[in-house]
Amino acid sequence: MSVPHDEHERTYEFAEIALGQIKALRQPAVPRNFEIWYHYATGYNTALNRTINAALSKTGALSDADLELIYQQYIADPRGGERMDAVNVRVLDQIKELLQTIDAAAGTASDYSATLSEASRKIVDVKDADALHAIIEHLLQSTAKMELHNRKLEDRLSASRQEIGQLQKSLDALRVESETDPLTALSNRKCFDTALINAFTEAKTNREPLSLLMADIDRFKDFNDRYGHLTGDQVLRLVAMAVKQNVKGRDVAARYGGEEFVIALPSTPLQSALTVADHLRRAVMTKDLVKRSTGERLGRITISIGVALLRPGDSPQSLVERADKCLYAAKRNGRNRVICESDPEADDGAPADHAQVA
Repeated sequence: MSVPHDEHERTYEFAEIALGQIKALRQPAVPRNFEIWYHYATGYNTALNRTINAALSKTGALSDADLELIYQQYIADPRGGERMDAVNVRVLDQIKELLQTIDAAAGTASDYSATLSEASRKIVDVKDADALHAIIEHLLQSTAKMELHNRKLEDRLSASRQEIGQLQKSLDALRVESETDPLTALSNRKCFDTALINAFTEAKTNREPLSLLMADIDRFKDFNDRYGHLTGDQVLRLVAMAVKQNVKGRDVAARYGGEEFVIALPSTPLQSALTVADHLRRAVMTKDLVKRSTGERLGRITISIGVALLRPGDSPQSLVERADKCLYAAKRNGRNRVICESDPEADDGAPADHAQVA
């Protein structure tokens, strides 16, 4: 395809490609999907294109969960960063104005101090009541002026405190937003990667155990294709709720991929981690799923979970890889089960093809 030099025509060609992809893959023509495929059409975001191409080569399709993950990873986050930068600039501006106000107040205080010193010298040499009265009058005027400056300073400081407080709340909200998966309200993968590094470092330093759970919804693609993406989203939220109810304290839970979840359990030995994993598995399988739009009962869903324990010489990535291996061993061996590294099934055969055992 030749790209015309005219910017107007070129953007229309990108838009046509985006709409063509949406139509070919039978996806909803919503703004998020259009934006993803428009970026894809331009070819500027090579990481986005690689991710999409890899997913399409495996399954020939992209689920709504896949699209949401791609959007958050490659498109939404930079904009969130820009918004955070904008708030940071406003905070710095407020601090600059506050420092200028304090400098002006310091100058006023210095002038008032000089006035008092001068009055003190004059009083020593005063000869009559009129001269004394003039000195006192000047001091009263200077004092009134100083009081006015102090009131203005207090008002400015109060306003600055409120403004900076609001900006801090905005920063906190943006930070939470940038670290949260919008569909499930769990931490997103970017946030989890940072949290895992911190937990890994702490475990190594304090010589404490660190366990990792990788969970995946069984046959989620089939469920999604049968009942639709909105119901698939409902399933993801249901599993996320079960995850939240089974973590506590310093535990960190996140949506790691389309239908994959991960939980880091600091200060938790393997046996305790297995107990948490089985509680989570049971919590999910006992939930009856009902389609909101029709009230249709859809039965129950299950999850498979892999569990790994931090070893000497591990890195955060190797710990994740071992938990992932155990997860797909659980898939291979019947699904709806928990497998850890010490189980004989963990080494049963070659590494699983994720697409074949979903």
